[in-house]
Amino acid sequence: MFINNFDPVALSIFSLEIRWYSLAYIFGILIGWKYCKKLIVEKKISHSLFDDFIPFLILGVIIGGRIGYVLLYNFNYYIKNFHEIFFIWEGGMSFHGGAIGVFLSTLIYCKKKKINKFIFLDLISVSAPIGLFLGRIANFINSELYGKVSSLPWSVIFIKIDDIPRHPSQLYEALFEGLVLFFILNYFVKKNYLKTPGIISSIFLIFYSIFRFLVEFFRIPDEQIGYILNLTMGQIISIVFLFWGIYLFSKKNYEKV
Repeated sequence: MFINNFDPVALSIFSLEIRWYSLAYIFGILIGWKYCKKLIVEKKISHSLFDDFIPFLILGVIIGGRIGYVLLYNFNYYIKNFHEIFFIWEGGMSFHGGAIGVFLSTLIYCKKKKINKFIFLDLISVSAPIGLFLGRIANFINSELYGKVSSLPWSVIFIKIDDIPRHPSQLYEALFEGLVLFFILNYFVKKNYLKTPGIISSIFLIFYSIFRFLVEFFRIPDEQIGYILNLTMGQIISIVFLFWGIYLFSKKNYEKV
């Protein structure tokens, strides 16, 4: 049985602390950025055009992720401690909020450049599992988003939480939302699905939502919310995103025909 007693601080320089969570975001964006540039095959999309899009992407992830967490997961707390909304380094980001933020920032940028938004959204979808994988590893190091009590041989004791063996739900998510999803999406990329903008984005939404919904059964719900109709907030939002993905897939397949 593994005992998790990792320090969430990767390194300290004088009074400056660099946390694993911050590094996960930085390297997730950098590696994803480089990977996207390898996938750009449309002649009308230059590398410089995609490079100029990165600041929009970063803002969409951070602002959307933070607002999503505040509104969906801890509104009562932040309405009383409004100034702490800006303390992003303390944690508290929502993937679904970040996804909406990325969609809106992509919409704004692509409308400005007169480009089909789904060309960029497909590229982001293919590389997103890289960031998801690193982010969930950081969650594991931070002993957050931990799982329910478990007697399985790979259970983990999170010292910062208690001395009870638990599911390493962060690693489950890293595996399915990160590695497995990455290989699924790249399988469709090799089948030339990038030539039909929107299909890859829809496949990402469908499989991410399914994986997230299933893994949440092994994870402790957010303490301040608990269960809603026997489901976690993450599962409820995943259902919405699943239907969004199915609708988009049907629409784009119809357009393709």
